Amino acid sequence: MRTTTRRSHRLLALAAVAALTTGVLAGCAGDSDDGDDSSGSGNNSGGGKTTLTVGTFGVFGYKQAGLYDEYTKLHPDITIKENVTTRTDVYWPKVLTRLQAGSGTDDIQAIEVGNITEAVQTQGSKFVDLGKDVDKSQWLDWKNAQATTADGKLIGLGTDIGPMAICYRKDLFEKAGLETDRTKLAAQWKGDWNKYVDLGKQYMKKAPSGTKFVDSASSVYNAVLNGESERYYDKSGKVVWDKSSGVKNAWDVAMSVATSNMSAKLKQFDKPWDQGYANASFATVACPAWMIGYIQEKSGDAGKGKWDVAAAPTAGNWGGAFIGVPTAAKHQKEAIELAKWLTAPEQQAKVFAKQASFPSAPSAYSTLKPASATTEFFSNAPITQIFSDAAKTIPAQVFGVKDQPINTALTDIGILQVEQKGKSPEQGWDAATNEIKDVLGQ
Repeated sequence: MRTTTRRSHRLLALAAVAALTTGVLAGCAGDSDDGDDSSGSGNNSGGGKTTLTVGTFGVFGYKQAGLYDEYTKLHPDITIKENVTTRTDVYWPKVLTRLQAGSGTDDIQAIEVGNITEAVQTQGSKFVDLGKDVDKSQWLDWKNAQATTADGKLIGLGTDIGPMAICYRKDLFEKAGLETDRTKLAAQWKGDWNKYVDLGKQYMKKAPSGTKFVDSASSVYNAVLNGESERYYDKSGKVVWDKSSGVKNAWDVAMSVATSNMSAKLKQFDKPWDQGYANASFATVACPAWMIGYIQEKSGDAGKGKWDVAAAPTAGNWGGAFIGVPTAAKHQKEAIELAKWLTAPEQQAKVFAKQASFPSAPSAYSTLKPASATTEFFSNAPITQIFSDAAKTIPAQVFGVKDQPINTALTDIGILQVEQKGKSPEQGWDAATNEIKDVLGQ
């Protein structure tokens, strides 16, 4: 467990070297459907008070950790309404439309890491410069750099990062005759995602009835890609997705899954995927820190003590986000104060305690402690240690303006063509290519 300030500083130094690290989509997890799911702070009666709206793309943990209620008690003149859209590929286009119109935005808007480059390069003037109101040293340097415009504006404050592990159902592993000890299991697939796939083949030989090894091939694709240094853009900003060694490796591993019988063939963040957790229909899932709370919520009490966490084959970062204040916010001054408070190290530690979302504020690291209910749910796994260790070796990655839609084309079109419609890997790649050409205007 991370218990000393010195070790926290060491993690900061290592993470700072990994400039522009963070993962491809999925960002933070979703929690309902593809539409909006508005939810208040629990103290949102109005009555002449200033109501601040917070737009997010899923479970950020602020409401779950009681932060909205805490803030409104500290500020009796404020009420908070959270507007949730499950999928970021639905959420972000809506935000762009409202930013460009100069109206209709929430007072605070979340920005997923896959969209931050587009926000910085094309929407910088539509956000307040928060760098004037905060001590930027609170956050990892590379996290600040991702949200900083060419003229030095900081348009978003870092929420979490997404160091990755593998979450697995040890009860299903035991029934399939596989190793259940998290340390020994991690050793079996260490350094190579193909070893993880090989274990899936073993699992399927004695798989408990109605279960599969993994939720989806897209999940595996994202997990592999998020440990690769080369993704969709090079350092000069040139699109290189179709020549990227990282993309090729991730695609090949995903195709091994998609063309086998080990996948439950579920689309992540859709309702059938949620039901898969509740029904224990798959044994493993690539698990960034922010997914800990999601799994706990969707699996319910029936999953308690049956899930465990092991180190991933390679270190990677999947997701992470920011919150910004649009210049069109109705209550700009109050929104800035709330954004600062929500992303302060103390509040990031509270969100981690509730759902293990890993802070982007290093000074929080020495205080991180998951709630006892969370550790019990995951078989008393040393969650803080596992994710902290992963964070130390995340490779540096470059993101581009169209990072997220390129990724969505590969996962939600290319891979699904193979996994759900029986197309060949070549046909899936061609389908994704056509979509990406449209996205890039080629």
